[in-house]
Amino acid sequence: MKLRSPVFSRGLRTAAASVALWLAAGGAHAAAVGDAAPAFALPTAQGETISLLQLRGQVVYVDFWASWCAPCRRSFPWMNELQQRYGGRGVTIVAINVDVRREDANRFLRQYPATFAVVYDGTGATPGAYAVKAMPSSYIIDPKGRIAGVEHGFLEERRAALEEKIRSLIAAR
Repeated sequence: MKLRSPVFSRGLRTAAASVALWLAAGGAHAAAVGDAAPAFALPTAQGETISLLQLRGQVVYVDFWASWCAPCRRSFPWMNELQQRYGGRGVTIVAINVDVRREDANRFLRQYPATFAVVYDGTGATPGAYAVKAMPSSYIIDPKGRIAGVEHGFLEERRAALEEKIRSLIAAR
C-alpha cells in the first residue's frame, strides 16, 4: 500500500533540496553574537531588493524560514506583532525564505501572511553565509551591523527574552 501521495513526496524532495542547500555550509563559521552580520541583498516578491546595508542604523530581526518548517507557522504571527509594536521605533524584520521553489513559499504566505519584509534566497547563499543549522533561525542585528542575538528554532517561552533584547537595543540607539 502506498502511503505517500505524489504531492507529499514532491514536497519532501523539495524540502530535502532546501535543507541540503543551507546545510552545505556546514564547515563555515556560524555567525555568532559579536560578529559583523554577513551582508545580503535579496529580492522581495515585488522585485525590490532589500539589503542589510540599507538597514544600517536600525535594529534588524533576520529570520530564516522555509515553507515546510512547522515552528515557522507559530513564529510568523509573533513577528507580525513585533513589526507592528516596534516598526515605528527603528526595528525592521526581514524574513529570508530558503525554499527552492517560490510557489512553496507563496502557499505558506497565503496561510500565514507577513506584515514584515519577506525576501527570497533559493540558492542558499545567505543561510550559508550565516551557517544556519535549523529552521527557523533568527539573528538580532544591532544598529551598527553586529549580531546581538541568535535564536535557533522558535520557542514560545523565549519570546519575552527576545523582545527584551530588541527593546534594549532600541534604548541604546
